[in-house]
Amino acid sequence: MITILTPTYNRAMTLPRLYESLCAQTCKNFEWLVIDDGSQDETQRLLLEYSHIAPFKMRVLHQANSGKHVALNLGARNANAPWVFIVDSDDSLVSRAVECVIDALSHVSDENVVGLCYRRAYFDMRFIGRDVDCSDTPVVMSPTEAGHFFKGDLAYVFKVEALLNNAFPVIAGERFVPELYVWNKIGDEGSIYYYGNTAIYLCDYLEDGYSKNFSSNLRRNPKGFLTFYWAQIARENKLLFKAKYVLRSVQCYFYALLNRFS
Repeated sequence: MITILTPTYNRAMTLPRLYESLCAQTCKNFEWLVIDDGSQDETQRLLLEYSHIAPFKMRVLHQANSGKHVALNLGARNANAPWVFIVDSDDSLVSRAVECVIDALSHVSDENVVGLCYRRAYFDMRFIGRDVDCSDTPVVMSPTEAGHFFKGDLAYVFKVEALLNNAFPVIAGERFVPELYVWNKIGDEGSIYYYGNTAIYLCDYLEDGYSKNFSSNLRRNPKGFLTFYWAQIARENKLLFKAKYVLRSVQCYFYALLNRFS
């Protein structure tokens, strides 16, 4: 069994789409663990309704609004399965997603594997990022290498112990830490298998999402971003990327200073 872990905040408008995609799974050997990050819309009512009728195991935990990264920490501590598939509340899965993951896990013989990764696609099934010529055999990369190679967001499944060993840092007054910071640390612990031809995760980018609000998110969470940028400088091989993250780090120091005196 796997745990599908969904952090959510004020996503009552998009949760039905995700729920319906979970109901449509060809394999129901999963639990849906939802972490409600202090929603103030109809999310709680909707989740309560789903918990009574879902054709799969479902649990809901609540926390005061603290950010997605804190919700992921809480979810990892409460997952009942050995593998965690992180799925955002404004996205959905193709009908064979769980079947695909469980089949892949059944063929993993390397005890050093800490994660699987698949492509994300738009709802019309176009890959997010670039089309690449990959074999059906998974390849091993680091999350940083994969980001440069695929040039788009990816769908990760992690061993729960790896998530527990590499919890997101919690920074007072901030509500965001880039996920790649932790994904890279998990990759340091073992191998992550990348299935570059397989899209099992469907998404779009909402106007109030993190991706479309990068600048304001950076200003509100400079220490969280600095934690990632500072670590990323040593991980990058190309001087151009190192320089980019040095400049971003300086920007974070500036915003942290402004926030301190505002």
